Amino acid sequence: MNSSEEIAVSGMSAGRSAVRMGPAELVQAAAMARRFYLEGKSKIQIAEEFGVSRFKVARVLETALERDLVRIEIRVPAELDAERSDALRARYGLRHAVVVESPAEAEETPDPENLGEVAADLLGELVDEGAVLGLAWGRSTIHMAAALDRLPPCTVVQLTGVYDAGTSERGSVEAVRRAAQVSGGDAHPIYAPMLLPDAATAAALRHQTGIARAFEYFDKVTVACVSIGSWEPGISTVHDMLSDEERAHYASLGVAAEMAAHLFDAEGRRIGRDLGERCITVKADQLRRIPEVVAIAGGQRKAAAIDAVLRSGLVTSLVTDTSAADYLMTAGPTPKPALGRNDPDGH
Repeated sequence: MNSSEEIAVSGMSAGRSAVRMGPAELVQAAAMARRFYLEGKSKIQIAEEFGVSRFKVARVLETALERDLVRIEIRVPAELDAERSDALRARYGLRHAVVVESPAEAEETPDPENLGEVAADLLGELVDEGAVLGLAWGRSTIHMAAALDRLPPCTVVQLTGVYDAGTSERGSVEAVRRAAQVSGGDAHPIYAPMLLPDAATAAALRHQTGIARAFEYFDKVTVACVSIGSWEPGISTVHDMLSDEERAHYASLGVAAEMAAHLFDAEGRRIGRDLGERCITVKADQLRRIPEVVAIAGGQRKAAAIDAVLRSGLVTSLVTDTSAADYLMTAGPTPKPALGRNDPDGH
C-alpha cells in the first residue's frame, strides 16, 4: 500500500529546452540531482561539496527538472487509484481514503473481497501497540480480519452482536479472535444476537458478565472498523433481521443507510432511535469519540448509503472501490468535513 517515488537521472537528455546543456553542466547537474533526490543531501551540503552557493544548487536542480534531466514518478500498486483516493479524502474531509480498482466482472457486487485485503493493510498502519481495536459485524470486516497478517500487540473488542443468516462467511466472533491472534492481544467477543425482540431483553443481555466486559472497552477503542449497508435485502444486516412491517416503518422515516445497527437518512441524520434500544451495539456517541473509525464499503449498490454515512460525521476514513467513488464525487452538495466529527444527528 505504500507509494514510492522513483527518481530517474538521465545523463545526456536535452529535454524540452531548445538550448542543449554542455557536458560539464550535464555531469554537474546529474551529480547534484543524485545527491539531492537519491542520497537525501540538503542543498547546503551539496553547495559545500561543489564549492558553489546554495542558490546555484537550487537553480541547477530546477533546470534539471525543466529539461527532463530528472524525472520524478509517483508509483502506487496498480489496484490502488491514488487520484480518486485524494479527491475523495478532500471532498468528505476524511483522514484517509483508499480507493481500490473495481473488478470489471463484479461492478454490481457490494464490498468486493479485495477491499478487505486493502483494509487489513491499512489497519496495520493505523493500529499502534497498546491500542484497542473495535470490530463491528459486516462481511467486509470479516474479509478484512481473514486477510490480516500483521498487527502490533493490541486488545480487540467486538462492537456489535452477531448475525447469522446461514451465510458461508465466518462470523464476527471469529473475526475478533483472528485479529487478536495476529496481534497477540486479548479478545473480547460478544456472544449475543445483534437484534433482540424488545428493549428489555437487550438491556438484560447487556448486563451479562461477558457482554458487559466487552461494553466496558467501548469508550477505550482507539481504532474501529465498520461496514455500511444500504436499505435493501442482502445489503443491510438490520434490514434482513426485521419483519416486513418493521422494514416498511423505517423506510417511511427515510432510512437510506445502516452502520453498526444505527440507521441514517440520506443527509446523514440518525433516525429510528427506538431500534437501537433493541440492539447489542456500540452507541453512536461512542463511535463519534473514537479517534479513527474506518468504514469498508464499496459497489454501486452501496454508493448512496456510503454517502449518507459519511455525511453523519461518524466515519474518519474509508476504504472503497472506483465504482462507489465515482458516485461519491458527484453526490449532492459538498458535505461537512468528517474530521469536525459532527454529532450523531448530523448537526
